Amino acid sequence: MTGFEILVVDDDVDLAETLRDFLNGQGYSVEIATSGVQALQACEDNPQLALVLLDLVMPHSDGLAVMQQIHQRNHDLPILIMTGYGTIETAVDAIKRGAEDYMTKPFDREAVRKKVSRIMELRCLRNRVAQLEADLRTGDPFQELIYVSQAMQKVVERARASAASSASVLLLGETGTGKERIARAVHAAGSRSTQPFIAINCGAVPRELVESELFGVRRGAYTGAYADAPGVFVAANRGTVFLDEIGEMPKESQVALLRVLQEKELRPLGSARAIPIDVRVIAATNRPLVMLRQELLREDLYFRLATVVIEIPPLRKRPEDILVFAQWFVARLAEKYARHVTISRAAVESLLSHSLPGNVRELQNLLESVTALSSDDPQVITERDLKPLLAQNVALPADSMPLALDEMERLAIERAIRLCRGNRTKAAALLGISRDTLYRKIRDLKADAGLT
Repeated sequence: MTGFEILVVDDDVDLAETLRDFLNGQGYSVEIATSGVQALQACEDNPQLALVLLDLVMPHSDGLAVMQQIHQRNHDLPILIMTGYGTIETAVDAIKRGAEDYMTKPFDREAVRKKVSRIMELRCLRNRVAQLEADLRTGDPFQELIYVSQAMQKVVERARASAASSASVLLLGETGTGKERIARAVHAAGSRSTQPFIAINCGAVPRELVESELFGVRRGAYTGAYADAPGVFVAANRGTVFLDEIGEMPKESQVALLRVLQEKELRPLGSARAIPIDVRVIAATNRPLVMLRQELLREDLYFRLATVVIEIPPLRKRPEDILVFAQWFVARLAEKYARHVTISRAAVESLLSHSLPGNVRELQNLLESVTALSSDDPQVITERDLKPLLAQNVALPADSMPLALDEMERLAIERAIRLCRGNRTKAAALLGISRDTLYRKIRDLKADAGLT
């Protein structure tokens, strides 16, 4: 038995065959095992197995013991428990021990279809995360950015194009959208990559110290200047300076910055000698562009900094990335806390329904908070876990709710096939799924007409 996606484990052969035939009709490849021993052998023979449907009560096998043995060999393999009404309490206990979900006998076909489809969706997301991890080893700085949305693809394309020059770049985006990560990728992909990248938050430096922090100071220039300090621009010479929250820079300091950018030299406070400087500047702000241009920055400085303008959309406008980030962070948290941690579909849908004003940073903090406060192993992050943390968050109005997972997936499939010019094998690779899975998803989503 090799090459199948789903394994049904049940000593009731008639029921197992009925399930197999039904799931075959849904586009899945299914095999049957009638005992725990056969189930373990099937899992051993097929390392690509995506899901196990496991009967909880069998004459010669304890379902919980079989599940434990399966997870000892493959901790990430989803297991869907099958049980009668009299053993639901045991099924719930199985979920606490690492089962993905349970369903009761006699089966409702629609319930089976939905539960299996949900688990396979999550499997595809995990595969996508694994693909992203593999991409990190390619040496391309932009591969370190985590995204699947078309909106972020456009951002990355623009950032990649800007990396080839030394032009100033202005990054716009809400707090937590990853502006500094984009800035670092631009630097690392350019000709200055072997030189320093130095970041400074203009809003975190006292107004009276901004110029000395940026351009340096000579000893005795003012009370408290007990030693020479080179400043950020000198330290980053031939490299890149990242000016975060540029809109918070005082107007008087903006004059000095403009002079440095125009003349390519600076004069430290207390010094009569100018120092030539060669620095690329990448600036960022969480303020609206109109406010930045009309109120916060001098017009001449704005035009100097805004040679290339890149706007990073918030997470609520690219929900596909919420799906991937959630899986990514959960995987990192599992490593950090040395426990098996996963996230339920309902929890992901709860995240999708909120505005997440803190964007990626807030999402990461939410998931870490839930993980850090638990000692469960394995742990499944649920909607109930997130609810108190999202209580102060703004729920998206009904008319701006993100697309359902099925609709997001449909759009991703259409986009991948267009990008690959109709080559479905390449499109499947781009999506991080097998070609057979892609064909099944196209059929299930009834999207074939638009994907020919």
